[in-house]
Amino acid sequence: MREFIQKNKKILLITLVVLALILPLFVNNSYYMRVLVNVLIYILLASSLNVINGYSGQFNIGHAGFYCVGAYTAAILATRFGLSLWLLLPLSGLAAALFSMFLGLPTLRLKGIFLAITTLGFSEIIRLTVLNWTSLTRGPMGIPGIPFPKLFSYQITNNTQFYYIILFIVLLMLFITKRILNSRIGRAWIAIREDELAARSMGVETFKYKLLNFAYGTFWAGVAGCFYAFFTSYVSADSFILDEGFSILGMVIVGGQGTLLGPVIGATFLTILPELVRSIAEYRLVIFGAAIVITMLVRPQGIAGSKMLSQKLGRSTKKKVTKNKGGDSNVSTS
Repeated sequence: MREFIQKNKKILLITLVVLALILPLFVNNSYYMRVLVNVLIYILLASSLNVINGYSGQFNIGHAGFYCVGAYTAAILATRFGLSLWLLLPLSGLAAALFSMFLGLPTLRLKGIFLAITTLGFSEIIRLTVLNWTSLTRGPMGIPGIPFPKLFSYQITNNTQFYYIILFIVLLMLFITKRILNSRIGRAWIAIREDELAARSMGVETFKYKLLNFAYGTFWAGVAGCFYAFFTSYVSADSFILDEGFSILGMVIVGGQGTLLGPVIGATFLTILPELVRSIAEYRLVIFGAAIVITMLVRPQGIAGSKMLSQKLGRSTKKKVTKNKGGDSNVSTS
């Protein structure tokens, strides 16, 4: 199966893009289109987290915080200054990337669970800040009335139009990421993931590249937040709780880390699955969790993940645990 995919990669890719473009022609239900838009939002979020966790080996579980930064940046600037979606997409991404650099400068020397706890705490700090800074964010009331975007003089109001916007953003993100991964920067990220000490000994400036990786991944989380704000016309702190961050992480793990296809599959599967069992709403989270557990038992590397990568990440974790038992510090000196 893997050999078939590798041989026909371009054909399969073109087929998937064409199917995504024509899909709205066969979906007449507004609810289904809204679900498809949500799928693409989570594909963007999961893919951006995969850049951090899957390609540089860092462990970020606070991605919802950067998603929140992008959403509130867009909501505040759109309602107070009337800025458009097209201008706010890069601005919201840059705001999230800037916050990630403020967090990363003192913390990216941490590794493993220590970095994970730091990002988790940061995400909660962001949520509590927007929840309590009522003069700027309206606190628990949220920010309503975010205007619908316009393309020239044409106002975008329905789910199908939003679908094509987020589809373009997702395809752009995947294309740029693929190009970066094939560049010197991408090879440096992968070298750091495989063995940070060896990468440093070969002259790779590990801290600089880790910070760049963190900023790039969170930039797209901010872009996703901006789109979400305009799509829903309302944002509140309740949309960015810790469960949101864990859901995004689950999508990356189930789909497969360190692959471009993995987060796409994981986000699609774990976004549509709860909708299929909406009739038994009280068991939705149980089914969601069971799907993750079963996937991890049957295929630990994820649906589209590489078994070799899974084994390498496992060995890396074991090495870190062994070093910890020997009394080594978890803070690098780079």
